[in-house]
Amino acid sequence: MRTSFRPLAAAVLAASLLAAVAPISRADEGMWTLDNLPLKQLKERYGFTPTPEWIEHVQKASVSFGGGSGAFVSPNGLVITNHHVALGQLQKVSTAEHNYVGDGFYARTAADEMKCPDLELRVLESTENVTDRVRAAVDAKASEQAQGEQRRAVRAAIEKESNQKTGLQSRTVELYRGGEYWLYRYKKYTDVRMVMAPEEPTAFFGGDADNFCFPRHDLDFAFFRLYENGQPVHPQFWFRWSLDGPKEGDLAFVSGNPGTTGRQLTLAQYEYLRDDRSPIQIAQQEHRLVALEAYCKRGDEQARRAKDRIRGLTNNLKREHAFLDILRTPSFMEMKRKEEESLKARVAKTPAAATECAGAWDKIAAAERDAARRAKENLYTDFSRGARLMTLAQQIVHYAEEVVKPNGERFQEFRDSNLETERFQMFSPAPNYADVDAAILGAQLKDAVGVLGPAHPTVKLALDGRAPETVAQDLMEKTQVGDVAFRRQLIDGGVKAVEASSDPLIVWVRKLDPQYRVMRKWRENELEGVEAREGGRIARARFALDGKDRAPDATGTLRLSYGKVAGYDELTTRVPWKTTFFGLYDRSADFGNAFPFELTKRVEAARSKLDLSTPLNFVSTDDIIGGNSGSPVLNRNLEYVGLIFDGNAHSYIGNYAYDDAQSRAVSVHSSAIIEALRKIYDMPALADEITGSAKISSR
Repeated sequence: MRTSFRPLAAAVLAASLLAAVAPISRADEGMWTLDNLPLKQLKERYGFTPTPEWIEHVQKASVSFGGGSGAFVSPNGLVITNHHVALGQLQKVSTAEHNYVGDGFYARTAADEMKCPDLELRVLESTENVTDRVRAAVDAKASEQAQGEQRRAVRAAIEKESNQKTGLQSRTVELYRGGEYWLYRYKKYTDVRMVMAPEEPTAFFGGDADNFCFPRHDLDFAFFRLYENGQPVHPQFWFRWSLDGPKEGDLAFVSGNPGTTGRQLTLAQYEYLRDDRSPIQIAQQEHRLVALEAYCKRGDEQARRAKDRIRGLTNNLKREHAFLDILRTPSFMEMKRKEEESLKARVAKTPAAATECAGAWDKIAAAERDAARRAKENLYTDFSRGARLMTLAQQIVHYAEEVVKPNGERFQEFRDSNLETERFQMFSPAPNYADVDAAILGAQLKDAVGVLGPAHPTVKLALDGRAPETVAQDLMEKTQVGDVAFRRQLIDGGVKAVEASSDPLIVWVRKLDPQYRVMRKWRENELEGVEAREGGRIARARFALDGKDRAPDATGTLRLSYGKVAGYDELTTRVPWKTTFFGLYDRSADFGNAFPFELTKRVEAARSKLDLSTPLNFVSTDDIIGGNSGSPVLNRNLEYVGLIFDGNAHSYIGNYAYDDAQSRAVSVHSSAIIEALRKIYDMPALADEITGSAKISSR
């Protein structure tokens, strides 16, 4: 099985780790919550102190894409993000006749803007520290299961109260590995319309070969517009566009929703990731990729249908292989061991801190050993990953059973504050391709048989003596779950309708559900619950020693990073801070305009019109991770100067540590986007709107 990461591993990873295991400079480290920005560091390093008004502007002009990021860039509800963040919606509105992924989408008037089938965007309106209430509701003398249930119940109650009081989607967020709990309130938008997205060969120029590299030459951007009551939203805050963009050495802020980092894990948690969880997840994803690549060989339409899933898998595998190689590097683990020993020694000398986290590391280690013993069963019996019809069927079965329970006893996704979102996704009119899902589910079932064996209880239930591919094909061909009306009928009918359904996929999910619930209960109470409880105790001991001078690990919530625009040294040469349109045409020529370095007809035709010296992509020392895709890059005046779309290969280390020697965030330059809109895509009205030339009344 080929892997995308291996060709980069030897030189790049060695350089990254060499920097990481040296004393790490934390000057610009941190994906900071807006309630606890590093004001002292910003003042000392950059002579800048953000005001409360500045912080509020960042918060309310930033937009969450649920796995990606974006920002308002006009008073008319216009939002910008990455093309690759928009890819799923482009795929869902595409057909065999209209391939908006390959050809792009261009709404030249408001009437041409196309409604997305199931895109929900969120803006963070307010936050509130609820740590004391959560901690007070948990009996420290109770069993681990009881404590987990108490913690979930109080979080659900907090969310429900907030939702009823404010009408905003309310979610409790765990920070500092359980050291704090915050309530985040969001304004939701579900009438989201596609405005513009370039063709993929231009947005993803260089393809997987250039992915996680620099220099880059990508126009990885897309525009949406938010509507309410049939009219464009007029946000109170948006980012004004910079025509000049940044220059080398400039202070640059990044506001976005980084997914998950693991910088404050214990050594036992790193070992579990290294030895068990990561290798299994990589193997599963590689097998799904093989199945999808075989499916694509059936024809052009099959290749189109699987495009976004293959893109997601290849991108993720590149990252996951890098993360695993980092964890397998002895010097990295030694660095983490020394960090943990140092903290333990400091805690032991401080009675209050020692009392706070007595036994915490040992309890986490015991939970990780248990997780290692159950890793294969935990990961190989979850068949909902990747097969969308399977996911929908499981949502239906769980929805019917969970909503009749008290709010605090439900699965998190079915709490009252999340039900609107859950229904919105379940009733999406987006097409579902049963043949794609059959290929994915077949690979998952085949994996389960190969790893767990045919006698495993879940495997026996799932296959009933038949071949994995046969079961998957039969389920997907005969199910009606792809029909929105059928899904709505089951949801409206509740438990009775779901239990009475003879749909083969619903019946199959019902049959497997008891086993799923046993495994989920163990995972939430015995693993995640212990990590949260004991990790929180360690975090509070650290607070007592150091205060909150380090940012919490990323959790998919709004964060602000800062750094400077800067190139870096690579082996014996210097990597420049930017690329230009000159470089785009030159790189294509070097490869004979062959895939994945081909120029589209639009881009080729625009060569003579473009100012080829215009900066195209640039790098900065901002601390980012997956989930920051689509984040705005801002200057100190809150002008929009760039669009995060990637990190370089040295940034892989950022999942577990920060270093600014070579790790860089990669962005599209604000000037390049305007140049492209005007001279490649002939969209002057859109360019005028985001640069302030258009009046609000024009829409």
